[in-house]
Amino acid sequence: MALAKMIARGINKVDGCESKIRRVPAVSATTEAVEDEIPPEGYPYATLEDLENCHGLALGSPTRFGNMAAPLKYFLDSTSSLWMSGKLAGKPACVFTSTSSMHGGQESTLLSMMAPLLHHGMVVCGIPYTEPILTSTTTGGTPYGASHVAGFESNTALSKDEETLCLVLGERLAQLALKLS
Repeated sequence: MALAKMIARGINKVDGCESKIRRVPAVSATTEAVEDEIPPEGYPYATLEDLENCHGLALGSPTRFGNMAAPLKYFLDSTSSLWMSGKLAGKPACVFTSTSSMHGGQESTLLSMMAPLLHHGMVVCGIPYTEPILTSTTTGGTPYGASHVAGFESNTALSKDEETLCLVLGERLAQLALKLS
């Protein structure tokens, strides 16, 4: 959630923009489980209405073997009604991820999250190399989106570079949303 919170801060820095953080429920390996509409704690679950009503979307997932995690994929697979109606077409989106190691699949995960967004007709934005930190960071951050090297115990705090790149990505998304709306 650290990446999401920093991207949200970047969004909120832009006049006229307000972020809303959502998450997706877990997927059970043993049976189809029905989650409560509102989780007992933490951020609310994302809904199709959230996607339909947003002006821009920052989509994040931990990396699982170079791909987005199953709960996010499951949620995205449920968006066919939005795809058929074109409700997300023309809206800006960005992606972010975390991995346990520097070469743990950050870029392939970011690309895996972009594919459904492109099918929806969304305008995907990344972090351009005009952002100097992108060429000097030794932690997370790619032109495809923000990223974080969390460590094998997921206990590594965001680096200053990672924080800055999250803020930059959030601001870019918000500015693009204003221009496109």
